[in-house]
Amino acid sequence: MVATRVFEAKEKGASLYVVDPRRIRLAEFADEYAEIEPGTNLAFVNALIHIIIEEDLYDHKFVAERVENFEAVKESVKDCTAKWAEEITNIPAETIENIARGFAGADKGSVLYAMGITQHKTGTKNVASLANLVMITGNVGREGTGLNPLRGQNNVQGACDLGALPNVLPGYQKAVDPATKEKYGKVWGDFSCFDGNKIPEMFDRIDEGKMKALYVMGENPVLSDPDQQHVMHCLEKVDFMVVQDIFLSETAQYADVVLPGASFLEKDGSFTNTERRAQLIHKALEPIGESKPDWLILAELMQMFGYEGSYENPSAVMDEINTLVPQYGGITYERIQDVGLQWPCPNLDHPGTQYLHKDKFIRGKGLMTVTPYEEPGEQADEEYPLIMTTGRVHHHYHTGTMTREVWTLDREYPGGFVEINKADAEKMGLWDHQMVKISSRRGSITAKAVITDNIKEGVVFMSFHFAESPVNKLTSQVVDPVTKIPEYKVTAVRIEVA
Repeated sequence: MVATRVFEAKEKGASLYVVDPRRIRLAEFADEYAEIEPGTNLAFVNALIHIIIEEDLYDHKFVAERVENFEAVKESVKDCTAKWAEEITNIPAETIENIARGFAGADKGSVLYAMGITQHKTGTKNVASLANLVMITGNVGREGTGLNPLRGQNNVQGACDLGALPNVLPGYQKAVDPATKEKYGKVWGDFSCFDGNKIPEMFDRIDEGKMKALYVMGENPVLSDPDQQHVMHCLEKVDFMVVQDIFLSETAQYADVVLPGASFLEKDGSFTNTERRAQLIHKALEPIGESKPDWLILAELMQMFGYEGSYENPSAVMDEINTLVPQYGGITYERIQDVGLQWPCPNLDHPGTQYLHKDKFIRGKGLMTVTPYEEPGEQADEEYPLIMTTGRVHHHYHTGTMTREVWTLDREYPGGFVEINKADAEKMGLWDHQMVKISSRRGSITAKAVITDNIKEGVVFMSFHFAESPVNKLTSQVVDPVTKIPEYKVTAVRIEVA
């Protein structure tokens, strides 16, 4: 859906720059396509910032009035020339310069990014560097601009908004803040309130014997989390595990109890999408078998644990959200019957917020961050001469828990594959559709070889949808130190005939 908007903008005269180690479909329509080396995003973005500052293309007024720490960032990128970045990224210096000048010279510039930016050892720094880029060009707080993360699922934004993070309660209110505890305690009664563990940390705690139980809801870590052998070891070791899902996933096979959830067609509620728009959904079918809507499962469990509050329907849950979450104060079921509302929407008279940071940032001035380049956690060598990057294909969704149940989608992409550059395949004596073995420092899997020009030489691509070729058996436990997101995008591998 977002790509459709990109195509529409392109037809109206917008310039499009695509940076990806894989020639995705959007690259065919790009004014400039930069075939970047996996794990070198920081070098590329810092070079853009260097060029824009060096050639005096930055927005002086915006920087003077709305940004702080500019001079420190300017000093930090003084040697990040296009030639320097070319050596690291393998993107021609001329391409880097063209993108820098084009983005800085545009009346409006928008950055769209996804897991190719975040799933790195430097994921947090990658996002911060892009924030630097949009701030120095004044591309914040105006319609058609901004730094825009593309959410992978339809309600990722809503889940984060409403507390599905380890350190905040709904509305991004800090869990360890006494005022937060007091505010929620008036509605919920007494409850524990502390910073929790991120997903990789949970498996470490299980392995250490410090975490005894696990509740997995709508997630399939056996396929989606790094170092699959470590994950399966922990799932076998944990004393008690509950899985709540709509299908019996690979992870559910390890569960002591499976709670069958209802699909989106079988429940009422709301989703909040990547543009922060809360939208109402209505039940089209009755839940199948013994399955129940997620909200009802959770409400019944809370009552079994002794919680006295009750929710008669999803609307009652939204009523509580209105009370406790400032951004959702004016978002009611009555108001989102048609097209939904974008938060912040603090009261019933508020029309919603189309774009953020119009006049100022929440913290006052935007903080620019020094983000020096760091090498990825793994490097290619003689034993593992290729770099594997992972991602999705058009016809499947995450770990395939839903899409692989649809025979027409499975027909289009029936199993695991590895994309290999033609030159690399020729050196290894491989042919198209041959079964090959892909090995990393953690293990081996087999998959069908797809010989293509869509991936750069020295790099191979695999998707994580397929249980028969579980790519995360190969990926490492290298993580971003802040968010703990794994470095799925850079794994050293070798390929040989299966």
